[in-house]
Formats: sequence, C-alpha cells, structure tokens
Amino acid sequence: MTERRQRGRPRGFNDTSEQNTIQSLDRAVTVLQSLAQGDGPTLTQLAERLDQSPATLYRVLSTLAARGMVEADPVEQTWYIGPHAFQIGSSFLRRTSLVERARPYLRSLMETTGETANLGVDRQDQTLFLAQVETHATIRAFFPPGTQSPLYASGIGKAMMAQFSPARLEALLARSTLTRFTATTLTDPAAIYQDLAEIRRRGYAIDDEERTEGMRCVAAAIFNAPGDPIGGISVSGPSGRMSAQVIAKAGALVHAAAAQITHSLGGGSGASR
Repeated sequence: MTERRQRGRPRGFNDTSEQNTIQSLDRAVTVLQSLAQGDGPTLTQLAERLDQSPATLYRVLSTLAARGMVEADPVEQTWYIGPHAFQIGSSFLRRTSLVERARPYLRSLMETTGETANLGVDRQDQTLFLAQVETHATIRAFFPPGTQSPLYASGIGKAMMAQFSPARLEALLARSTLTRFTATTLTDPAAIYQDLAEIRRRGYAIDDEERTEGMRCVAAAIFNAPGDPIGGISVSGPSGRMSAQVIAKAGALVHAAAAQITHSLGGGSGASR
C-alpha cells in the first residue's frame, strides 16, 4: 500500500539536507539573522561578518529592501531590519494567547517588585523571550522580544527544565554544549540536576548571574492542559537590588503569577517528576 501523505507536504518534507534548500533564500535568511543583532553594519562590515562578496550581499539587501524587510540609513550607509520583517515576525505572537494572557501579570509583577518582568518559551533548547515590561529604574535588566538564551543558563529555562520528564531532560543535556558564560554558570550535569531538584522543591528558579554578570532573576513555569511546561515568567534585576530577601519575596509572587496564567489558559499543574 502506498504511504498516504498529508496534503501540502511534498515527499521528503522532513528532509532538511542541503539538496532540499534554496541557496539564495538561505543567504537572505542569514542576512536577516545578522541584521537582527541591531548593530547597524555597513555593507562592507556585513560582507566580512558573513564571508560573502559585497556585490552578492548588495543584491540580497536590495531585494529585501524592496519588500520592506530591511532598510538602510542613507547618511551612515548602515543596514537594519525593516518594518515588514517586524510585521511578519509579529504573526508568531498571534499564534498563541500566551502573550495576551501574561501581559497583565507581567505589569503587576513589575509594579509590585520594581524590577523588569519577562515572558519566555522554549524554542529549540533556547529560552525565547516574547514579552517584557521594563522597570522605571535607571539600571535594569533588558531582554527585548526575540532575545534567546540557553535553557540551562536562564531562570525561565531552568524553571521549564525542572518540569521536563527524565527522558526529555537527559536528551536535552546530552545534545547541549554547556557553555560557561560566567563564573556561576552551571555546566556540570550533576550540578544542573541538583539545581533542578531544588527548583521543584522551592517552586521557582533562580538565575544567580549565570548568564550575565551583575544580573539575577527568579522564574516560574507556565503549563498547558496536560501539565507540560510551555513557557515561564521571571523578574530580573541588578544583583545589588536582588538580595536573598528580595528573591524570596519575588519568587513567591512569580510562582503565584505563573499559576494564575496557567489557570487562565486552562492548564494543569506541573507533573511531579
């Protein structure tokens, strides 16, 4: 019997080998990813960064600019992400009500704690930050939407990892390159397992300057109906303000807010591991 294929999916749909990619499209996506860093490179700088010829990149940029995907500063001759790229990217947020549901709680957390509140999800072993409500303080944490950080080196990521099944967690650590970002980054699997056990006991995760020196955060996971972690919220700020006492109070608030968001989404409590 001939295997039935889903409509709209050609044979080899899941094959991501080079023969199934379009080189020019791949180059254009690489350009967009580089410009997303927001540092405004010139054509020469971008060519050096991507190891591509300026002539080739100029054609790519011109094509993207015609579609509003990128734009150039005519005075500085620098390139940036364009408004249409933002519009397309924003459609990702419309796929889920998570951001809409979480935003009031993020604002409440910021107002109550005086620190920045964040929302993130798991995307390919990275914490992808979707939304943020910034504190009014001069010195503050800043994770704009689209920022990514390895799960094991972020408060939200660790809060989710603590609720992974043993098999999922083992597979994650096996395929991850546990890079050390600061002196306190946990890169030993045994230490990570111990930390995750403490997170489950405590109800919230602590990022103790593990991704960025001078910044701490507390985070808790958000769950879907089956009780699987689908994201998390956090409160983050300078280490000087995030003392042990502040962390304990903020942790309880973050845990309660995450539970309320979970309830609003019809989610269940995290499965005991």
